[in-house]
Amino acid sequence: MPEMIKSVADIKTAPFDPRFPNTNQTRHCYQSYLDFHRCQKVRGEKYEPCQYFKRAFTSLCPNEWVEKWDTQRGEGTFAGRI
Repeated sequence: MPEMIKSVADIKTAPFDPRFPNTNQTRHCYQSYLDFHRCQKVRGEKYEPCQYFKRAFTSLCPNEWVEKWDTQRGEGTFAGRI
């Protein structure tokens, strides 16, 4: 299990966000990914409230998307504004 999940009771999905009311949560996934990296860029990697966005996007996004976006960010070809 990932380090932030210490037991099965810690596994939760992202809470309801009124900005994304539809059942298709693709936009919520992508926005949470952007918000997490923006938060870390502005506040630093140790800023705990940023973890809210990380929990949301890891819950909503397929792992393949996150890996692809991380690779693109590393190469400087990511299309989102962070």
